[in-house]
Amino acid sequence: MKGVEPMRISVQLNLPREVDSVPAVRRLLRCALAVFQVDREAGSDLEIALTEACANVVKHAAGADDMEIRLDVGADRCAIDVVDNGAGFDTNAVPEPENTGERGRGLFLIRALSENVRMHSTPRSGSLIHFEKSFALAGGPGPA
Repeated sequence: MKGVEPMRISVQLNLPREVDSVPAVRRLLRCALAVFQVDREAGSDLEIALTEACANVVKHAAGADDMEIRLDVGADRCAIDVVDNGAGFDTNAVPEPENTGERGRGLFLIRALSENVRMHSTPRSGSLIHFEKSFALAGGPGPA
């Protein structure tokens, strides 16, 4: 008899590149994490990182109309990709945030709150940011 694959929730969203898209994708992530009873701290870290990644697309992805968000959530880990087809940026030229002011902290926060952060950007072809977070098993999906 074959082993049973663990349950996962995988979703791909194509949303308009606008501020109103950010809360919608954040709510979807929160619901997926609740299915697996992910602890509040890990969930909050992921929500903040996702919010920052989406906000960066909204603010900086010149030329992009849409953004694509891929969520892959399981009982022990969550992986997120945020993709745009905007102008792109030099991933090596992202400055460290300044101590004064509240802007320019998005990528810094994503790196601080998640794991396995990867960025890829090509001029005139867009950008991808990938990040993950592992968490302790909380007992699997909750009641239906």
